[in-house]
Amino acid sequence: MEKLKIEETSLVRAKGHVLFHHRNADGWVTLAQKKTGIWKQYHYKPEELAFKLSEWLGEDVYFSQNTFYKPERRIENIRQLRAVYVDVDCYQLNYDPGWVIGKLDLEIFGEILPEPNIIIFSGRGLVCIWLIEPAPHKALPLWQAIQGYFCKQLDYVGADKKSIDATRVFRIAGSINSKNGQEVVSQYRHDHRYTLRDLQEEYLPELVPRQPKKPGRKPKIVYLHNIRSLHYARLLDLVRLVDLREYDIKGYRELFCFLYRYWGCCLTENAEDSLQQMLEFNSELKEPLPEKEVIRATKSAEKAWLAKSDTKANEEAIRLGYPGAGYNLKNSKIIEWLDITKEEQIHLQTIIDGNEKRRRKRERDKLAKRKERGSVSREEYLETQSEITKDKLWQLKKIIEKNPNAKQKELAAILGISDRHLRRLKSQI
Repeated sequence: MEKLKIEETSLVRAKGHVLFHHRNADGWVTLAQKKTGIWKQYHYKPEELAFKLSEWLGEDVYFSQNTFYKPERRIENIRQLRAVYVDVDCYQLNYDPGWVIGKLDLEIFGEILPEPNIIIFSGRGLVCIWLIEPAPHKALPLWQAIQGYFCKQLDYVGADKKSIDATRVFRIAGSINSKNGQEVVSQYRHDHRYTLRDLQEEYLPELVPRQPKKPGRKPKIVYLHNIRSLHYARLLDLVRLVDLREYDIKGYRELFCFLYRYWGCCLTENAEDSLQQMLEFNSELKEPLPEKEVIRATKSAEKAWLAKSDTKANEEAIRLGYPGAGYNLKNSKIIEWLDITKEEQIHLQTIIDGNEKRRRKRERDKLAKRKERGSVSREEYLETQSEITKDKLWQLKKIIEKNPNAKQKELAAILGISDRHLRRLKSQI
């Protein structure tokens, strides 16, 4: 383990840790602290972190490993995926953290898994961090597949399967673990940033399309990756639908919260975090449901998710003609439950009916023909651009309403457009 330098203060070590991890980051970083059982958190821009740490440093201080596009630590708000990590609770197996690292150096790092950038000695256990080149939120399903694989490789030394979600926070170097009074220490091994694609190709080759499709069941890891992608897309659609309805969903609140909790569990595989994020989601509604009521009303979502891992439940579901346990919802059922209109479906990614699918196919076919001709009629061009502009204008208005103090660069980043394009859109509002 890297020895502490006597002349360094705990604040210097904390700043070094956060800045090493979030170098050139974009988005909001969460700082959190647990005091007398109460959890508080606040969000800062990366350039503010070093100046704010002195106000936080002490016992049980944490920071987010990824960033968020707005100051809310929720899965749908991921801005940049910046690290892969595994929390190793080796103390539960009575393993010494130093001994575990020696074992991993001999048996895992450099062979089965790459060398981590940072190892956090959190007082009783440790956290292995692999820093990655910033990846957008759309890469979340791939990121989770890699997270799951890395966690599985460290299972034999106490890897915590509940600590692999994208909104996770870990202890900051220089802070104190109140459970044993020890200072948290970070060991830095190298500063090379991996890419998700490199990790995928080297450690999860099943996800790399190398050969034509063959009939038969897909490998389990590919199936799980595809299912995660679907759950994530549906969760984002759910949030977008609430936005479209301006957070006024009275009459549908239980359904929205139920689906949010269920898809959250399926995506993160963490029931506790999914519940907390669902409660935050509910709190943003114009008329939120009472906390006890919404927890009780959505309890079956967690039970259904747990059933997906139950052998008997899956056997029974298959016997009844279902693909497996849990809720196997079709788009038509979701559209019926939530009364999603044709106009709303235009703004959604995956919760759409056959008519909308066909409309999008016609648009793709038209675009393909235009490319084939090598020319585009002015009428076709204006029609396509008008639809895109209207949607971007709608998005921009909603973002400004919710983030009135957001800077131009932040707005452009959220929309995924250039500053120049943003200025043109703002001139039309």
